[in-house]
This record gives sequence, C-alpha cells and structure tokens, in this order.
Amino acid sequence: MTIAPARYATVDTPPGPFTVLVTAGPDGKDVVLASGWTDDVTELLPVVHRSLRPTWVERADDDLPVLAAVAAFWAGDVTAIDGVPVRQRSGPFLTDAWDALRTVPAGAPDTYASFAQRCGRPTAVRAAAGACAKNAAALFVPCHRVLSTGGGLGGFRWGTPVKRWLLDHEASHASVPA
Repeated sequence: MTIAPARYATVDTPPGPFTVLVTAGPDGKDVVLASGWTDDVTELLPVVHRSLRPTWVERADDDLPVLAAVAAFWAGDVTAIDGVPVRQRSGPFLTDAWDALRTVPAGAPDTYASFAQRCGRPTAVRAAAGACAKNAAALFVPCHRVLSTGGGLGGFRWGTPVKRWLLDHEASHASVPA
C-alpha cells in the first residue's frame, strides 16, 4: 500500500535547514513520515518504509501545522514535539523501540544500554542503537537523546554537531526532576 500524496516543508533552525514530510492520518490531520536536517526532501524518502512511501510529494503551499510544534521547540518548549503524530513501520522490536524513544525526557538522555532496558531488552544494546539509526522521524522520535554507553555522543544520521546542539538546547530548557 502506498500513501499519496505527501507534503513537505523546510524551515530554518539554529542547527540548519529542517525538512518535515507529512501525510494525512485517518483523522485527516498531518502525520510525520520523515524529518531531518536537510533542505532536500529526496534525502528523506529512502528512510520511509516502502509500505508508507508516498507515490509523490509536493511542497506545502501553506505552513504545515506540525511546524508550530517545531517553532515552539526552538523557542524553548522542548516538550512541544511530544504529541506530534508519527507513522513508521517495521518489525515489533523497532516499533516498540521508537515508541520507547518518545519516553526519553528532554534534558535527561539515555545511554544505549539504558535505552535497551527501557525497551524491555537489556541485552539488546546493539539492536537499541540500530533502532536509533533507523528512525526516520528525527526530532519527533528523539533518537538524539541516546548516547554511547561510555557517555560519548555516538552517531546521528544528521551529524554529531546537530546532535550536540539538540542536547544542549534541551538541557538548557528542560525541567527534569533531579
């Protein structure tokens, strides 16, 4: 099954241009298929599961509603992205892991080992890291909030400078209990 059409928009953000690809959900509201720090939507299409990949994309003539959450995030409301609907598809572990990523609080990143525990599979550290790497909806499914077990940044599809910026931004705006 293919979803058609999808719309996209690109906005400027402090770490660089950010593109969001959306489609209509069952309720007619936008659902994020993919997003990332690029101004080229064709970089996002390959990470969308083939069963969800749109048959065509068009630039949104007006602002996408999801961009309000993106703007609020940059303005300091780091929880503004939490309720944005996302659609990704894969096997049960990845689907559960992407849901678990949305429970990692802003300002309190996990390590890959603790993220594997959060996923209910404490020995699946490599699989947890793979779930982060395969995440198509960067920012909304905050894979940037998972660090190497030794405390280093680890990888990030959009580059470690973007990951570092996001973590610093969230740390300076999050209200995480001590």
